[in-house]
Amino acid sequence: MGTSNYFPAIEDIQNASGTLAEILEATPFQRNNNLSDAYDAEVYLKREDLQMVRSYKIRGAYNKIRSIEPKVLKYGIVCASAGNHAQGVAFSCNKLQIMGSIYMPVTTPKQKIEQVRMFGKEYIDIVLTGDTFDAANSAAIEFAKKSGRTFIPPFDDPKVMEGQGTIGKEILNQTAEKLDYIFVPIGGGGLASGLGAYIKAMSPETKIIGVEPGGAPCMKTAIEKGEVVALEKIDKFVDGAAVQKAGALTYEVCKEVLDDIVVVPEGAVCTTIIQMYNKSAIVVEPAGALSSAALRFYADKIKGKKVACIVSGSNNDITRMEEIREKSLLYEGLKHYFIINFPQKSGAVVSFINNVIGPSDDLVHIQYIKKTNKNSGPALIGIELAAKEDFEPLIKRMEAHGVQYEYINENNQLFEILI
Repeated sequence: MGTSNYFPAIEDIQNASGTLAEILEATPFQRNNNLSDAYDAEVYLKREDLQMVRSYKIRGAYNKIRSIEPKVLKYGIVCASAGNHAQGVAFSCNKLQIMGSIYMPVTTPKQKIEQVRMFGKEYIDIVLTGDTFDAANSAAIEFAKKSGRTFIPPFDDPKVMEGQGTIGKEILNQTAEKLDYIFVPIGGGGLASGLGAYIKAMSPETKIIGVEPGGAPCMKTAIEKGEVVALEKIDKFVDGAAVQKAGALTYEVCKEVLDDIVVVPEGAVCTTIIQMYNKSAIVVEPAGALSSAALRFYADKIKGKKVACIVSGSNNDITRMEEIREKSLLYEGLKHYFIINFPQKSGAVVSFINNVIGPSDDLVHIQYIKKTNKNSGPALIGIELAAKEDFEPLIKRMEAHGVQYEYINENNQLFEILI
């Protein structure tokens, strides 16, 4: 089959569903009361975070590997991944008893690397290379060519796309009522293209909304430019969706099946991670929070509608939670940094706390900048607010008491250096 005009066929997605029945059961499709109440809508979560490898990627990986002839598979396989595809491939290698080399960026969270080792056991070896998925992907493709092993693409492959498309089949089997919207995260586009093709064929009135992180909108950029392009730089924070260049095949399908693409700032993703844990006891990784995070940007349109969000994965490293909380607070306008030039006199800081810090504010950071004078002079100050509306009164109190300050949050260069 040539792939230049490829479009996922319903029959192929149904066949993939049969293949995956060897190892998987359908994941839950659950109404989320908190999100439903917050948006005055019927919001359902497709819980791919509950897969045995804690992400949907097992679907595409296993379906692709099972499509390869045994006489070819015996030489082994190669893949590149920021974590979740790697776990799916590692599980498949162990299950099918074939050897696999797994290339991962050096920035991959330690938790994901350990999970890959656990699933693959003696059947896999891990190679950490490059700062981004795209760099690791290039190295993996080169190794596959030299070694004669079969490369298992993370998204830009018909069998991978068809495997991911089985999520769409499950969703329609799990709900009797028409869905108005499905929000689906996009990294390289394998899930959005496979699921989108199935849903548009079987429920054409359902709107498919792709969701990308603000720091890596590769599919939205491709569709706007009319061709796949490599982004000059990306923010790797949403590691499961931080892709520099959309797939050539996935782009051709996504531009046909997606009704819109929402780009969600990383800070909003972090807020959603925290809310899903605190309110629903659901642990999600940044990419797994993308679809739910997009709802706030679609609040008017989804009111009164039936909505599905794909919770794509839960492989989150607990050591990242402090960074996640910080990004959330900054995005929501609840944490602010200043350089304050305290006068060279006793009690200056105490006076600042008593006269400037409000009753519901917290002084959470103070660091004198000049190492030779640690108790006076310029200091980096961090203040947490109970509500973003408290910011303006804080500034007014500073000015009323003659505080000399420089606001750091909006000074990107200085913020990167100091925070």
